[in-house]
Amino acid sequence: MKKIVILLGLLLSLNALSDEWPHENISNAVFALDIEDRVPINIVEEADNSLGKIYFFTNIRNLSGERITHRWIYKDKVMADVSFNINGPRWRVWSSKNLWYTWIGEWKVQVLTLDGSVLYEKIFNYTNKE
Repeated sequence: MKKIVILLGLLLSLNALSDEWPHENISNAVFALDIEDRVPINIVEEADNSLGKIYFFTNIRNLSGERITHRWIYKDKVMADVSFNINGPRWRVWSSKNLWYTWIGEWKVQVLTLDGSVLYEKIFNYTNKE
């Protein structure tokens, strides 16, 4: 009986953690100013056009053997597709985009499966430096 209670507690804990994930297969998805040792540094949701370069980091879970893509979109136009093979149960990937100072406005990155299904999308606001 004690083992069942412990197992139930573990399952409830894992379920609570997964509820905080952006997606059941993505435990973390953020824009950052840099990546160091496979960790996003200086997480942002907005930056001015003096920035020049932005990273999008995702921590992929339980998609081993799959291929995912970061699709960078600006004004409904695909600006870049960066694809990754997922080679383990937890796989950290990131892509970056050099941003021209005139590309002001909303940027979106979609995390796509091989068949084009959107697992997750996140928005970044690129503003004019005042």
